[in-house]
Amino acid sequence: MTQPIPPAAAPESIPAQTMPAQIHLSAGVMPDELARYAVALANTRGGVIQVEAGEGSAELHPLQVTHAIFALSGGRLSVNVARSQNEGGAAALSIFVPQALYLLSAPDGSVSAWDGQTFVPVSPADAPLSAQPDYTASVPVTASLADLDPLEVARLRSISHRGALSQLADLDFLQELGLVVPDSGGELRPTIAGILLAGTERALRAHLPQAEVCYYHHAESDVEFQFREDLLRPLTAALARLSELIQARNSFTPVQVGLFRIEVWDHDEAVYREALLNALTHRDYQLRDVVHVHHYPDRLEIMNPGGLSGGITAANILRHQPKRRNPLLAEALARLGLVERAGVGVDKMYAMMLRCGKEPPEYLTYPDAVSLSLHNPSFNAPFVRFVARKQEEMQTLSLDMLIVLSLLGREGQASRAQLARALQLPEDRTPRLLGMMEERGLIISERVGRERINRLSAQSLAALHSGDADRRHAAPKRPLPAIPRPIAPRSPFPPKNSAALERAALEARVLDLARRPEGVCNSDVRAACDLKTQSAWRVLRRLTLGGRLRKEGQGPRSVRYYLYLPEP
Repeated sequence: MTQPIPPAAAPESIPAQTMPAQIHLSAGVMPDELARYAVALANTRGGVIQVEAGEGSAELHPLQVTHAIFALSGGRLSVNVARSQNEGGAAALSIFVPQALYLLSAPDGSVSAWDGQTFVPVSPADAPLSAQPDYTASVPVTASLADLDPLEVARLRSISHRGALSQLADLDFLQELGLVVPDSGGELRPTIAGILLAGTERALRAHLPQAEVCYYHHAESDVEFQFREDLLRPLTAALARLSELIQARNSFTPVQVGLFRIEVWDHDEAVYREALLNALTHRDYQLRDVVHVHHYPDRLEIMNPGGLSGGITAANILRHQPKRRNPLLAEALARLGLVERAGVGVDKMYAMMLRCGKEPPEYLTYPDAVSLSLHNPSFNAPFVRFVARKQEEMQTLSLDMLIVLSLLGREGQASRAQLARALQLPEDRTPRLLGMMEERGLIISERVGRERINRLSAQSLAALHSGDADRRHAAPKRPLPAIPRPIAPRSPFPPKNSAALERAALEARVLDLARRPEGVCNSDVRAACDLKTQSAWRVLRRLTLGGRLRKEGQGPRSVRYYLYLPEP
């Protein structure tokens, strides 16, 4: 058995060691005790734990060690365990422990470090601000150049086909990007970023199994999936394969704007590539979870481990200064031309989706995860034409203007506070923007009670409705089935037989209900047309975006829709 752990003495600070520590333990150490040493080393500078060969250690399996460390650290510490045998056949273990990016606590909340001789308790105030803040800049203890795939290095070189990088030899190219660094003996070894971008499958499984990406295709909007593919590949190879999987199930709708034709894809490749790059670049690679991509008919969901960093939230992601969780990885991708240093990826996704008449990206944040949904509802073709014509007239619409126009097009009207939330700006920062849009004839603003209510101007509404009329006129005409009228005084709804009607008949029935003084709501459509909640919402939203219904109220229970009657 190992010697009892000496009583701890509270230090003034974590000891600053210049070299990774080495701990030698006798045979027979228990996995739980070994895990305490590993976590304490990770909280200091990392190092190596040597377990001597002996009768007791022969029964200690590497999986027992990794399991105990995983349990004690809550899955936030990943180690490499090597097993060897001496001349007598007894097994010895070497555990290579990396430095933790932040302090690791035990399940009881205690935090300990290693001062070279014993355990010492620490608190977050004792820790240096950031001894080694970038996990992707660290070098795995057992990593070597053999962990890099020459084909993946060639792929990276093909991406950076311009500039000074492309003129360098392979090792110089990798070293310039920070993907390999010399150790104390001058030997080049790959960093975590190097393995992520150019590692072999074997190296990824050994050092970064959490770099896997799981793709699921759902034929319907439910939990069941019809296809799955798990990708444990370097980031650029995984991104290329994900693009193939999504594009194979992608389609577009042509929108005619004058002499030009715009192709509006279900999921624009530039949008989902940006979303995937953000997930792969900024996820927390110290967590053992993987990235999940769910491809539904009406949306694309990307879920990656690690919450948003540096104070960024879903409510300020458009305005907050960019924060990079993995600086070396992000810098390498920027120098390769895959991402931008300015951190405008989210802005680009917003702008591209809004120009296509769709909803902006939707973020859901959790303490240890982020979910991004790219919705694909029936897009607003008149809005696409409207934006395209403004560009033809040299009236560039900024992202803020697109957000305002899209919200007013969906909701009909909005207060200054509602627009400020959508713009992710303080309310006192919106008047200048709204005044500029009013001067250009895009919106109108009027006081209703104590609030100022903003709506689309008559000019904007006319452009949207004329575009919608053009679209309906260009579509092939088909006679509408007869719409039964309500005759029973007990129920104002027609019989529930419209499930078999065509889309035009279904819309005509909803419009017929909206003619009533009380209008129509989602539950009315469900009851009258035998639809589910989501299907009823799609019909109502399609008619609202097409300018045939007017939406009033806020919230799922109070919102109602009325037949749109243009002003004379």
